Amino acid sequence: MSSGKAAVFFGPGKPFEIRDVPVPDVEPDAVLIRVSLANVCGSDLHFWRGDAPLRLPEDGWIYGHEMTGRVARLGARVKTDSLGRPLKEGDRVAYTYFYPCGRCYACLANEPAACPAKIERPLGPSQFPHFHGAFAEYYYLRGRGAIFVVPDALPDELVAPVNCALSQVIFGLERAGLGFGGTVVIQGAGGLGIQAAAVAKDMGAATVIVVDQLPGRLELARAFGADHTINIKEITDRRERVSLVRTWDGRRGRGRRLRLRRIPPGHPGRDRDAALRRHLSRDRHDQPRRQDRARAFTARLGLEEDRRRDPV
Repeated sequence: MSSGKAAVFFGPGKPFEIRDVPVPDVEPDAVLIRVSLANVCGSDLHFWRGDAPLRLPEDGWIYGHEMTGRVARLGARVKTDSLGRPLKEGDRVAYTYFYPCGRCYACLANEPAACPAKIERPLGPSQFPHFHGAFAEYYYLRGRGAIFVVPDALPDELVAPVNCALSQVIFGLERAGLGFGGTVVIQGAGGLGIQAAAVAKDMGAATVIVVDQLPGRLELARAFGADHTINIKEITDRRERVSLVRTWDGRRGRGRRLRLRRIPPGHPGRDRDAALRRHLSRDRHDQPRRQDRARAFTARLGLEEDRRRDPV
């Protein structure tokens, strides 16, 4: 049996170990991908620092999820990508790292993002199919995963993150009902918020407002398309911030508001029901809110452990 190298994580404060991991035989509906590029996501840093408590397998964990690569081997029944386009060995691809079950209420209602079983607890490299994460030479895409052929014109650097922050904000803005000429208030200018600013403008938003407390992030938000920014350390009065948003909106609260934080894949602090909130699913905080007799919607992306009131 052939093998590939992987960076195996054994816990915060411990060095990664480069291990040889067996390359599995490919199941009929699976795809083995040779990883070309893997990014370090903010969630990965949380695990590395120990911010997110995690029970690791005894033989370690191959993690990471932002990645792209080329098809190394196709399962016998795989002939096309998830859009029905021909797929062959050597094709550059983008793909998911989570696996909706296809049988629960959410999946049967065509809401796979809300599947409570889609992200599993960490598996060690000794468990089939061995290559469970991005920080390795290979990634094994199981049969329930989605895969898409990537145009040659797109470099790996642009493709690797599309399965994480970019796909989340596209899904979130669509769920929030953003339409042409709309207004979006983005609370948080991290990786998700920055990409949300760019996507919102691309979707036709007339006004994009980004709220944060770090000047460097707000400057980057403007570079990515934000029309206005609010530094909550400079504008400390909540009512003043709300007044600014309403002034810039010009339509008295008919905008869309996103609160953006990242959910670490497999985060142990969430029970199975709470997984319904993952990756842009909506919880009780995300119901339509009335403002000045006009409809405004919120969509929350990410961790919910901070229950303090939103800055705007």
